Amino acid sequence: MDEGPDKRRLSDIAYARILESLFDKRLPAGAFVSQNDLVRLLGVPVAPMRDALKVLETEGVVTIHPRSGIQFVKPGMELTRSTYQFRGIIERTAVAVYAETGDEAELAELKRRHLALIALIENEGLSPRAREEYEALENGLHNSIVASLNNPLIEKTYKRMHNYVRLVRLDRKLTGPIVLRSLREHMDIIQACEARDAERAVAALQAHFTAALQRLMGMY
Repeated sequence: MDEGPDKRRLSDIAYARILESLFDKRLPAGAFVSQNDLVRLLGVPVAPMRDALKVLETEGVVTIHPRSGIQFVKPGMELTRSTYQFRGIIERTAVAVYAETGDEAELAELKRRHLALIALIENEGLSPRAREEYEALENGLHNSIVASLNNPLIEKTYKRMHNYVRLVRLDRKLTGPIVLRSLREHMDIIQACEARDAERAVAALQAHFTAALQRLMGMY
């Protein structure tokens, strides 16, 4: 029997709520909980919760232990390294395409917002408003790069992989100098794309990912 739209919708809601509970730390990374615990915590019925957990298990976010409970992945050095390796494989190809085909107006707007945020942080420090804009620019730049491939399969995979990115960043340290360093790495990518220099854009992206991985691993 086909699933009805209501059941699919509840499964999607359960999926989103489970992830958000991880990202806002109501569920600690590495937690071992029962299905009933999740039902009570998230307010979703058992059946759609079970469907959502099956999807998350295929994505590597949880391990379901029959008659025992659900274990959530605990980010560590290996997951962090694997996540950035995977990002690099996709985005190195994508940024070369973006450098050659990226919309000029979009690049100009990304550049404007990056420069404005750099100035804001230099003048006021890392305020909540600056932190929010930084997260928006982080997602905006990398999503634009991947979207340049115009490949729905890659975009879908990248969106799922982004769950891992959020997980490995849960305990990252964000300070004004660290964010400024990341924004300037973004500017190197943007300027290479504005110059339509694919080779330089790939090198700038790789340098950004190497530096980001080092920051996440505490090497700075």
